Amino acid sequence: MGEFEGSSVVVTGAGSGIGKAAALRFAREGANVVVADLNEDSARAVVAEIEAAQGKAVAVVGDLSESAVIDRVVSVAVETFGGVDVLVNNAAVMDGMSAPADVSDEEWERVLRVNLTAPFLLTRAVLPLMLAKGKGAIVNTASEAALRGSAAGTAYTVSKHGIAGLTKSLAVMYREKGIRTNAIAPGGTLTGIGAGLNVDPAAHGPQIVGRYAHNFGRVAEADEQAAVIVFLASDAASNINGAVLPVDNGWAAV
Repeated sequence: MGEFEGSSVVVTGAGSGIGKAAALRFAREGANVVVADLNEDSARAVVAEIEAAQGKAVAVVGDLSESAVIDRVVSVAVETFGGVDVLVNNAAVMDGMSAPADVSDEEWERVLRVNLTAPFLLTRAVLPLMLAKGKGAIVNTASEAALRGSAAGTAYTVSKHGIAGLTKSLAVMYREKGIRTNAIAPGGTLTGIGAGLNVDPAAHGPQIVGRYAHNFGRVAEADEQAAVIVFLASDAASNINGAVLPVDNGWAAV
């Protein structure tokens, strides 16, 4: 029996990258996994992979920036697996590496809605379930951009600083209620969102390209990030609460 045998785990952005790797790891540990993703084919492929390994999973497809999708994720988790024991807020979008004066209203609103408001709404929706049980674990995917002002464009940086703040607020507010909240801060990782880091030197300037080239260190596999997510949700991390943990091969130390 695995660490999460019979637990209900919701993973957003679970159709690819870090979210997919986390969903597969939780399933291997016995969890029943709600695979939430914008891409239907990707979500259903992850469910099929889990089921092929004798695990249990269900897909919820939709844009998590929409309240109706948030409601559907929670209702499916309750109806299919009896509640939510672990929530992994992982889904996110990259920005255009824009400086403040260049951020459009559309870019700002989209990035903040997906990266910060959606995790808040989903967390708020599952908290009553966790409070009723007297326990729960929330793990957010922040970013190296949550630790500094020079790892992404303005909208993305602000959104991930917000995730760090949300993580710490939740940890303090609910630590006496049996609910722990932590976050990982990934550095360079092979995921779909990383495509946004392939910036054009002519458009964004050599200083940005140089910063990533020299400070990234080794680029991680998605499963290396997922391993830390699963650890933070586990009983092995029972006294870790409110941490924003760099998983970046030392980038935060540069």
